[in-house]
Amino acid sequence: MAGEQAAYRRVADQLRQRILSGELPEGARLPSLREIAAQYDVAVGIATRALDVLRADGLVMSRPGAGTFVRRFERIIRSSPGRLAQARWGAGASIQDHDTGPRPRTVDVVVGDVPAPEFAASALGVDIGDTVLSRSRRFAVEERVVQLAVSYLPTELTRGTRIEHTDTGPGGTYGRLAEQGCAPDRFTERIIGRSPTPDEVVALDLAADGARVLEVTRAAYSGERCVEVTRMILDADAYELEYSFPA
Repeated sequence: MAGEQAAYRRVADQLRQRILSGELPEGARLPSLREIAAQYDVAVGIATRALDVLRADGLVMSRPGAGTFVRRFERIIRSSPGRLAQARWGAGASIQDHDTGPRPRTVDVVVGDVPAPEFAASALGVDIGDTVLSRSRRFAVEERVVQLAVSYLPTELTRGTRIEHTDTGPGGTYGRLAEQGCAPDRFTERIIGRSPTPDEVVALDLAADGARVLEVTRAAYSGERCVEVTRMILDADAYELEYSFPA
């Protein structure tokens, strides 16, 4: 086991040096797994793990059916509490724009009624299994999937509003809640680091071995009422969390 670990790290280090030196420039296609294995005299499984390391380091990206390419990925700075400031979404800006700015970003959105999971039900003040609205998103930045997020809201606040649409309009969900007199004025976040589930490995295109995610659970309050609970799963290698608060 120790020998295998040393081998894949040796291969990753040598490929990293070729990338950083410019021998493999931005956009260059890396050799195939079999070619890497032959070149460094290792098994294909070792070559696979080496590329997983480079992918986690933000140096390469894989394209199904096309191969692996040198593609530098700058960590996303998730800066709080600025990203959730009412001045931003109240003016129609997106929270994600605060995180990624002009970087190319795509999002897949699925909206529908679901039974309230336990962690969301208790915060929202409904019974476990009661119907709530779910907004599920899968975010990709520069073609790299970086985050999964599911928000849960009471249906009494969402029926007949754009919150039920995939595109919630300027200012997003919080803008639509504000129109109903339920603008969030306080947030809490709980964060844990953990290994991803098998489904998360697939959805985030993570390495099956050694990957880590950050699970962020946020509650949004309007006065004393919790109006939304969101659970986010972040690729830990794609993000840097920054917090600013008074002494």
